Amino acid sequence: MEHLTPRLRRAGLATAALAATGILVAGCAAASGSEPASGDAAAESTQILGMDIAVDDDARALLPDDIASAGAVKVATDAPYAPFEMFVEEGSEELTGVDVLLGQAIGAKLGIDFDFAQQGFDGIIPALQAGNFEVAMSAMTSSVERMDVLTFVDYSASGTGILTRAGNPDGIETYLDLCGKNVAVQSATSQVDLVNESWQAECEAEGLEPIALAEFPSDSDAQLAITAGKAVASLLTKPSAGYVAKTTNDGKTFEVVEDETAPNGYDATLNGIGVLKENEEFAKAIQAALQSLMDDGTYTKILDEFGVAGIGIDEATIDGAKS
Repeated sequence: MEHLTPRLRRAGLATAALAATGILVAGCAAASGSEPASGDAAAESTQILGMDIAVDDDARALLPDDIASAGAVKVATDAPYAPFEMFVEEGSEELTGVDVLLGQAIGAKLGIDFDFAQQGFDGIIPALQAGNFEVAMSAMTSSVERMDVLTFVDYSASGTGILTRAGNPDGIETYLDLCGKNVAVQSATSQVDLVNESWQAECEAEGLEPIALAEFPSDSDAQLAITAGKAVASLLTKPSAGYVAKTTNDGKTFEVVEDETAPNGYDATLNGIGVLKENEEFAKAIQAALQSLMDDGTYTKILDEFGVAGIGIDEATIDGAKS
């Protein structure tokens, strides 16, 4: 997911209810759906989505001594940005979402707490440099430019997704099926650039009519164009598309086009959990914990909970965007 753009370009990714949360309240927040057990940190387990997550001794052994003894780290995130981080309900300080539950699960594997707190996205890296946080987990793109400061543990990959009517009555299987059709999109997004700079040329090369792209102020407006019959599909980030499809009208209104040639979405990039470069040993511990969650099925269950299984990756890597 592209997280280099201004925050306003992400605003449409939350559903209308989540977008109405208003003022963001700073402070630590526990993950919805997670409940720590009592007892010694290295021995206790945590339940997330009905799964008991115990400490992984091999992963915990990689923790730097100061973090292991502290028993907790502060994690910077910027909510709401569904489905990665969002408030449980309007007016609540409690956070949920892919990042929050996955972070809590990583913490459980390491025998420490991942305490999430609000931080404006543009200020996350400076806040880590100032020592206010130890971890950044906010759907952040694992960009090579950011690797000058951060080491990233890659945990997902996401690009542009295609949202269409439930049942896919127009038979859209790939982006080329959008050529000559009305398609809705939020204005000033990377999806507009992708269509205009790449897909339109491919439509022409295939001898097809161009995509009739209609730009709207928000993703929700673009989705209304589908239900009103003014567009066959809308374009947005694939995780957002999956979340909208899963949560709107109990999944009866929309569905996401699954193109096997682009399982993570078109023009996908890696997302990573960031720590300062001098904390590389901590990154290795997070990597081991995340891989353990991938191996035991917890990772997939968390993604499924938010309708974004398509952004999953097979292996927890470090700075994979460099390779």
